[in-house]
Amino acid sequence: MNAPTLLVLAAGMGSRYGGLKQIDPVGPNGETIIDYSIYDALRAGFGKLVFVIRKDIEEPFRQVVGARFEKRVPVEYVFQELDALPPGFVVPEGRTKPWGTTHAILMAADAVREPFAVINADDFYGAEAYRALAGHLQSGAADYAMVGFTLRNTLSDFGSVSRGVCTVTSDGLLKDVVEMTTIVRDGAHARNTDASGRVTSLTGDEPVSMNMWGFTPRVFEQLRALFAEFLARNATELRAECYIPSAVNELVSSAQARVRVLGSADSWFGVTYRDDQPRVAESIRRLIHDGRYPERLWP
Repeated sequence: MNAPTLLVLAAGMGSRYGGLKQIDPVGPNGETIIDYSIYDALRAGFGKLVFVIRKDIEEPFRQVVGARFEKRVPVEYVFQELDALPPGFVVPEGRTKPWGTTHAILMAADAVREPFAVINADDFYGAEAYRALAGHLQSGAADYAMVGFTLRNTLSDFGSVSRGVCTVTSDGLLKDVVEMTTIVRDGAHARNTDASGRVTSLTGDEPVSMNMWGFTPRVFEQLRALFAEFLARNATELRAECYIPSAVNELVSSAQARVRVLGSADSWFGVTYRDDQPRVAESIRRLIHDGRYPERLWP
């Protein structure tokens, strides 16, 4: 079987963070979070990189990020643009917000022909997560996969976060995933407040999706159908997004797919807000001190 591909979702500018956070350094030699993700992915057995970006950030992204890898592994770039829509749909006047992670993944349909993983560019998942996902993708299993993390270990001290809160069956399959977009700490626990003001209390122990998924190429056809249905309902909305956890939830609930939940004991951390960045840099320094990563990733 061919080595799996790593699909990196990097089109967002990070409006809450205040800049192009994907290329901010967090390592001692200018490494970005993406550097650590790809370092872990390559040593786990991934053999190709596909970056989903926007056309207007292509030049700085290629120079600061892509150039590090193009001599080490095949690299492709695909572009998430607002007007890349199915026939019959147009961008509503006044819409500037991206269509969401389902749309971003669909942009890679022509670039990916083998089992593949999906990650966010601004999330640090840890080496164990990549090993588990690579093993699943290389096994030839028809099931999709998701790496699950513990909710309380994924929260920010500086504002709300979006997480796909999961229910998992006794045999390790995803039962459902609910996208909650304004989760905050609540003492030792957490809570989410939806757009209508309804509050959902959370223990903090819930397994959550951090958008680290494993798919086979058949998912593209499934996601095209779901995205078209989303547009039929929401095409005139200026802020509605089609999130991949919601799309996967629909595939699971309609018995179109099974998703194996893979656990990881590694710590997750990410940059949602600018104040998160120093904490990420300190976490990486500790991992280097513990011998988990070299001082310089790329000789």
